[in-house]
Amino acid sequence: MENNDIINKIKDRFTDGIIAVDTSSDLLTFVIVKDIVLDILSFLKDELHFNFLTDLCGIHYPDQELQLGVVYHLHNMAENKRIRLKAFVSVDKPEIKSCVLLFSGANWMERETYDFYGIIFENHPHLTHILNVEYLDYFPLRKEYPLEDQTRTDKDDKFFGR
Repeated sequence: MENNDIINKIKDRFTDGIIAVDTSSDLLTFVIVKDIVLDILSFLKDELHFNFLTDLCGIHYPDQELQLGVVYHLHNMAENKRIRLKAFVSVDKPEIKSCVLLFSGANWMERETYDFYGIIFENHPHLTHILNVEYLDYFPLRKEYPLEDQTRTDKDDKFFGR
């Protein structure tokens, strides 16, 4: 199965839901609207035999309108083909549908993404903190804080090449 075959089959089925396709790297990537996540994952699993969810993780692009995203990596083991899907949500309403019913391995990955990015997976069977403490009131992997503490006095920039 070639990339062009996959692209054509997905575009034929989900014409309005595909935002972008990237073939520049050796990993075929689709950016999709969040509303079709379950439909396209189901199609990829049932019709194109991408049966293995390799990874699911969150991303944060603070300069975009839809800042938070979920990245899905799928693998068709029979043909040794991999594919990446990206779906973005807003910080104000960080909700996307859970794919645990399609891929049971997504359970912990979605919980981890919720824990670190605050993305809420609708219909997840047990969406609770998995690594962070329950009373943590922020999401540590969002890029909302400066990288360095500007109030530090014990650091001299001349020793760091600045």
